[in-house]
Amino acid sequence: MRKVFLILSAFTVIVSLFSCRVSRMNISTGGTPASAYDYIERWKDVAINEMRRTGVPASITLAQGMIESGYGRSRLAIEANNHFGIKCHNGWTGPTIKHHDDRRNECFRKYRNAEESFRDHSDFLRTTTRYSFLFSLEPTDYKAWAKGLKKAGYATNPDYDNMLIRKIEEYGLYEYDRVALAGNPGNGAKNISNGKIAENNVSSITDKYSRSYRQGASVAPPESSAGRIMENNRIKYIVVREGDTRESLEKELKLLRWELSKYNELPEDFTPEPGQILYIQPKRKKAEPGKEIHTVGEGETMYSVSQKYGIKLRYLYYYNRMEEGSEPEPGRKLWLRRLMPVD
Repeated sequence: MRKVFLILSAFTVIVSLFSCRVSRMNISTGGTPASAYDYIERWKDVAINEMRRTGVPASITLAQGMIESGYGRSRLAIEANNHFGIKCHNGWTGPTIKHHDDRRNECFRKYRNAEESFRDHSDFLRTTTRYSFLFSLEPTDYKAWAKGLKKAGYATNPDYDNMLIRKIEEYGLYEYDRVALAGNPGNGAKNISNGKIAENNVSSITDKYSRSYRQGASVAPPESSAGRIMENNRIKYIVVREGDTRESLEKELKLLRWELSKYNELPEDFTPEPGQILYIQPKRKKAEPGKEIHTVGEGETMYSVSQKYGIKLRYLYYYNRMEEGSEPEPGRKLWLRRLMPVD
């Protein structure tokens, strides 16, 4: 009995010590994000302000922070507030921490708080010679920035650029680049300055890229701007022209081989057809505000409706309580933004 008592006592002490340690950690770091969405919500305004201050795209900052810090849960992020894996390098006079990376016990920068890490990340890119070419790129061209970071050797992972691109597109981080640039003249980094985020920036951007078109119209949405690339539901797309091939489109639009098929939910070996809509960014979970219901026209399919409104096909099936692979009859009303009510 005495032995059991001692074991239980020891276990209680260990649990208490662990709880105290976790409590201290959460107090000192403000708590670590539980998910990608928590991380984005916590740091998006900082990333936007850093883009305005230095020209580093907010999407790139957030994607790098998510990857490098494991959504704020890595040892470097928790113990050193270092969200970007920046090493000491020559000239660093601030606090440091030893951490195993490419080699054992490498020297990494340590910050008083995470905000300081975000500022230093921007300044590090801005002032380091090998990254200087990035600032001649369009600040909204996150793919070029991602490829440039890989080329400059920011990380040793050979897939680093694709990791960043996937993260940006999975969570729509490119929207924060638009927010940062809203109200600033021009798109160049030299035109980005300090400033608070206007309260109506997000809604004004949504209004700018919203387009209304009558239900039952042709599958292709109307053009939202002059030129090849148009927008629907805040997603960029093109309409295939005569003579376009898969290879020519990928080259023209600077897309990776997998992107067109994945974004448009098509087989990997699909052949583009004239008049076909092809999104060059991921479709969304719901239609844009104001487009609640679509009445199915003759010859329309679930896929054509999903392309028309820029909704991922699986969500369209889910909202309408339909089995995947089934098709609606003409005249049926399809819900585009929320789950169909049950009578």
